[in-house]
Amino acid sequence: MVTDRPHLPLRPLWLCRVCAAPWPCATARLALVAEYAHDRVALSVYLCTVLYDAAADLHRLHPHDGPDPAALFARFLGWVPRTGPK
Repeated sequence: MVTDRPHLPLRPLWLCRVCAAPWPCATARLALVAEYAHDRVALSVYLCTVLYDAAADLHRLHPHDGPDPAALFARFLGWVPRTGPK
C-alpha cells in the first residue's frame, strides 16, 4: 500500500521534503487551498507567518545575497486565490 506523504517544508532551506521544489510546491499549494477552502483569510494569515519564518531562515543562510522580498511574496502569497465580493 502506497501512502502519499504530505509536501511539507524542509527548514531552513524551505524546499519541499517530498519533491525538493521550493516550498510551497504545486502539490502543497493544492493541499493548502483544499484545507483552507472555507477560510481564505486563515490561509493568508498562515502563509504570512511562514513567509516571515522563511525570510528569516533564508537570510541567515545567505546574509549577503538574501531572498528577494518580491520573489518571496510571489512564492508564498501571490498564488492564493482571491475571494470575490459576497
